[in-house]
Amino acid sequence: MASLQTSVATAELPTAALLRKYQHDGAYTDCYFTELKRSISLPDYVEAFYTTWVFKLERWLLTHFVSKPSTDEDAKRVAHAQANTFAAWSVEGRAPDQLLMCDFVSKTRSWFMVTQLPGGSTRLYFGSAVVPTRDKAGKSTLGMTYRVLMGFHKLYSRILLKAASSKLSK
Repeated sequence: MASLQTSVATAELPTAALLRKYQHDGAYTDCYFTELKRSISLPDYVEAFYTTWVFKLERWLLTHFVSKPSTDEDAKRVAHAQANTFAAWSVEGRAPDQLLMCDFVSKTRSWFMVTQLPGGSTRLYFGSAVVPTRDKAGKSTLGMTYRVLMGFHKLYSRILLKAASSKLSK
């Protein structure tokens, strides 16, 4: 776990991030990044992310608990812009260096971005948004479930990014 802390860091969302539009109205957003000492394309990053052993556990849960099955081939198709849905998500936005996914109940977003750095390295970004709802008083809220699970979410995001980075390093 020690390497997880040193190789994945938090950052402000880049100015051009597709996830930026959720930084209002009480939405929770986060941004993690890591760097690899080689060039990585967005499709390769997204495919690696969705096909890691860690994410396959999430895919198993989605298959068995919310009837949202997926395969590695499905991950490859969405990563390479040949499909707009994957498991419990659909594409909300695409750019040459970014992908923004929306969950099937429109409550959360997952965001991927790659930035090519001088010297041939690549910065891989991963972020999320939790979109608030209105409570009975009309106040914007993330809800108790998301507040309770936020610590887990932050750790899990780091683990997911580290797993994708490790897969791409091989």
